[in-house]
Amino acid sequence: MARLLITAAVCGVLTAAIGWFLIPMLRALKAGQSIREVGPTWHNSKKGTPMMGGLMFILGAVLCLVGNVFTMTDYTVFFVLALALCFGLVGFLDDFFKLKFKRNLGLTSLQKAMLQMAVSALFLYILYKQGAMSCQLYIPFVQVSYDVHPLVYIFFAMFVIVGCVNAVNLTDGVDGLCGSVTVPVMVFFTAAAVAKERFDLALLPACLTAGLIAYLFYNWHPAKVFMGDTGSLFLGGAVCALAFALEMPLVLILVGLVYIAETLSVILQVSYFKLTKGKRIFKMAPIHHHFEMCGWKEVKIVLVFSAVSVVMCILAWVGIS
Repeated sequence: MARLLITAAVCGVLTAAIGWFLIPMLRALKAGQSIREVGPTWHNSKKGTPMMGGLMFILGAVLCLVGNVFTMTDYTVFFVLALALCFGLVGFLDDFFKLKFKRNLGLTSLQKAMLQMAVSALFLYILYKQGAMSCQLYIPFVQVSYDVHPLVYIFFAMFVIVGCVNAVNLTDGVDGLCGSVTVPVMVFFTAAAVAKERFDLALLPACLTAGLIAYLFYNWHPAKVFMGDTGSLFLGGAVCALAFALEMPLVLILVGLVYIAETLSVILQVSYFKLTKGKRIFKMAPIHHHFEMCGWKEVKIVLVFSAVSVVMCILAWVGIS
C-alpha cells in the first residue's frame, strides 16, 4: 500500500511538472483546438487553446510504472497500459491531422473504428493467451459468473471496448468534464484491484487518479489546455482494459454511466432527427451541451456529472463486495 500511495503521489507531481513545460511548448507549436461550427457559439472563445494535454498524465503514468518494473511480480498492468497507449496513439493521429489540416475532424470514423477494433482484438487475444483473462462473465450484485465461449467473449469484449472508448471520448466536451468524471472511476478500479490483492495492477489506476487531479489544475474552467483525443482515447482504453483485466466488464455499466448517457444522447438525437425529418429530443447532443443550452454553467455540469459518477462507483463497489 505504501508503494501504491508513493507512486500515485509521484505521478501527480510529475504530471503537474510535465504540464508546466508542455503547455508553453504546445502554444509555441500552435497546437490549438479548432471549434466545431455546430457546437455552442460561446465555445468560440476556446479556439486556439492548446490540445494534446493528455500527454501530461500519460507520460506521468508511464514513467511511474516503468520505475516500478523491478518490484513487480504481475505484469498484466503493462498489457493494460499497452492497450491504453494504442488507443492514445489513435487519438494522437486524430489530433495531429486536425492540427495539420486546421479542421475539427481528423481521422474518418471508419479509420478510427478499424484501428480501434484491431487494437482491441490484439489486446484481448494476448491477455487470453497469457492467462491474464478468463472467459467468465461476472454478474455484479448476484456474485455469479458464467462461462462464455472464448470466441464469443472476445467479440463481445471488442464491441464493449470500442463503444466505451468512444463514449469516454464524447464526454470530453466541457472544461474539466472528462477528467473529473474519470477520477472516481480510477479510484474504483484502484480499490477493486487492491481488494483482489493485485497491487501491481492497481498502480495504473492509482497513478491516473493522481495524474488526472494534477491535470485538472490546468483543465478546470477556464481551461488552459485540452486533453484532446490523445488523452480521452487513452483514458477510455485504460477504463476498458482495467475492467477486463479484473474480469468484471459488466461493471462498466455502472462506473461508466455518464459515458453511456453521453453516447445514448447522441444516438437518440441522430435517430430521432432522421425519423422525424428535423425534430430533436435534446437542444444539443452530447447531453452536456443540452444542459449548457439550458443555461447551466460549465462548472455546474462538471460537478453534477462528477457527483453522478461518484454515486455510481459507490454502487458498483457494493455490487462487487
